[in-house]
Amino acid sequence: MITVHHLENSRSQRILWMLEELGLPYEVKRYERNPKTMLAPPELRQVHPLGKSPVIQDGDTVVAETGAIIEYLVEKAEGRLGPPPHRDATLRYRFFLHYAEGSLMPPLLVKLVLSRVPLFGKAAQKRIQPMIDVHLDYLERELAGSDWFVGDDLTAADIMLSFPLEAARSRAGLDTSRPNLVAWLARIHARPAYQRALERGGPYAYA
Repeated sequence: MITVHHLENSRSQRILWMLEELGLPYEVKRYERNPKTMLAPPELRQVHPLGKSPVIQDGDTVVAETGAIIEYLVEKAEGRLGPPPHRDATLRYRFFLHYAEGSLMPPLLVKLVLSRVPLFGKAAQKRIQPMIDVHLDYLERELAGSDWFVGDDLTAADIMLSFPLEAARSRAGLDTSRPNLVAWLARIHARPAYQRALERGGPYAYA
C-alpha cells in the first residue's frame, strides 16, 4: 500500500490526483502548515530528511519530489498516463513534465514570497509579473486546438502542470484573457478522479 504524506495546499495534491487516475490503492497521512510561517511541520523530516511534501512510501521505498514520484507511479502502473509512443510526442511529454517545476514554478514562488514583504514587495511583484506572463502566453498558445498538453488524452504532464497553473489562476494573472488555459483548468477540475482526490486530501485552496 502506498502512503502519501500530504501537506495541505501543496504540490502533493497532484499525487493524490495521479493515484486516483491510475486506480492504485493508497492511504493519506495529512499534515498542516505552521499558521505563522506557512512551512511544513517538522514531523515530515521523520519521513525524508528535507522535510518536504510530497513524499510517498511504498513498502520500504521512499520517494520524494513530485516529478520523481510521478515517474515512479507511471512505471508502477505499467506506463499508464506516461509518454505517448511516438518520439516527438514523447519529447513534448518530457519537456512539460520537467518544465512545470523547472521553469514555470520558480517565478510563481518568487511572487508569493514577495507578496509577504511589506512595501518593497509590491514593487518587486510588478517586475516579476511580466516574467510569469511570458509563460502563461506560451502555454495558452500550446493549448490552441487541443484539450491536453500532449496528444489527445490526459497524461502525467497535465498533472504536473496543474499546481502551477492553479496557483497562477489564484494569484498570478491567469484570467479569462487566456481562455485555453481557463478551459483546461475547468476540464481537469471536472474529472471524477480529481474530485475524488479532493475528497481524500481535504481542503485545497486552488481548486
